[in-house]
Amino acid sequence: MKKIRIGLKEKIHFVGIGGIGMSGLAQVMQRMGFDVQGSDLSNNKNVDRCKKIKIKVFSRHKKENLKDITIIVKSSAIKNNNPEIIAAKKRKIKIFKRAEMLGHVVSLKKNIVVTGSHGKTTTTSLIAKILSEAKLDPTIVNGGVVNSLGGNAKLGKGDWSVLEADESDGSFLNLPINYSVVTNIDQEHLDFYKNFNNLKKAFENFISKTPTFGKSFVCTDSQELKKIVFKLKNRNFLTYGFNKKANYQILNTNYKKNYSVFDLKISNPLFKKRIIRKIKVNLIGSHNILNSVAAIALCSYIGIDLKIIKKSLKEFAGIQRRMTKVLKFKGNDFFDDYAHHPTEIKSVLESLKKVNPKRKITSVFQPHRYSRVKLLKKEFSFSFKSSEKLLLCPVYPAGEKINKNYNQEEFAKLIAKNSDLQVILIKDQEDLNKFFKKNLLKDELIIGMGAGSITKWMREITL
Repeated sequence: MKKIRIGLKEKIHFVGIGGIGMSGLAQVMQRMGFDVQGSDLSNNKNVDRCKKIKIKVFSRHKKENLKDITIIVKSSAIKNNNPEIIAAKKRKIKIFKRAEMLGHVVSLKKNIVVTGSHGKTTTTSLIAKILSEAKLDPTIVNGGVVNSLGGNAKLGKGDWSVLEADESDGSFLNLPINYSVVTNIDQEHLDFYKNFNNLKKAFENFISKTPTFGKSFVCTDSQELKKIVFKLKNRNFLTYGFNKKANYQILNTNYKKNYSVFDLKISNPLFKKRIIRKIKVNLIGSHNILNSVAAIALCSYIGIDLKIIKKSLKEFAGIQRRMTKVLKFKGNDFFDDYAHHPTEIKSVLESLKKVNPKRKITSVFQPHRYSRVKLLKKEFSFSFKSSEKLLLCPVYPAGEKINKNYNQEEFAKLIAKNSDLQVILIKDQEDLNKFFKKNLLKDELIIGMGAGSITKWMREITL
């Protein structure tokens, strides 16, 4: 990690402050007393939360924004041809990736770092909820808005911090770790890693960083993680999952419409073997039971009372854009979800179908980035089997150039064939709204999925 001496006299500019992780770090540093500002092309809720606590945000990226700036914090989404980055390099202003700066900010805390291809935001939120209920007042920097916080970041007075680690650009390896959770590994961010082996090596290095006085909690239901921990020389980890060999094994699952119940068998060498009965979590789906068990395992290991843990899970208020209900109309329920990877889409839809077997599901999917569609086209095409209908929206480019080789109609045909459902092409937000006005049936579950503007589209549906 780069050596950095940072004092309250520094003036810090966040390039891409509208990102969920960037905005969270900016808010924490502002509350710590640093002079913080930023810029972003988007005027979203993350920007609004920054402005609410008096952080100045410019709506354009330009060199004039850098007056008196001494430190730049750069989002992973920002390219090197950004005018502020170019100007900062010419003026020899220090430039740090988000994770580098986050690492320095929390260097004096006892850090719990959560990473993985999927589930890290929910797991981070669950751990933060438990620590807060235990009166430990943690600092929290998360990748999603926690309903109980009304935001994604909080500066706590306690000794602990809970951090979601973004693996997208490899900078998660810069974070100081005491305890960690690794939820799974999937084919993501290969534009940075170049191939899957490099991504797996990064996770291997992350787990290996666990200090002797800490512990890593690893989900070995993920086959790739199972292979990694099998060959690790540093055995300072414990495992969790549905599999029989896990130190924390999930048993007797019971899925309800609004919550899940399960038992947990603990075979931790440091504790007496036992089974914890009837744990209730205010979430649905097997993937969320896994996230809950990660939180239980870690929090019980560091000494939090089981009664506090169970109470926290039962009262958990959820995260925005994780099966968030945005509208109810004539018996039809509309949801908004962040799922943008085939594994996430499949898990969300299967969970929804499992607890609503008699209701028809209509998916609204906005693909996120042309590069992701190209890499995972086949996997996407098999992800919608739990739906009766799919409304396929145009690709949200997320800064990528428009790929003229992408054909929405061909992609739709592939999904229709492999997921065995009707696929309807949607042109834009207005087209989506018109579709529901004309074609909405009764007792449907409609779920919008994607990491782009689809959340706005779903929340602005008028019937």
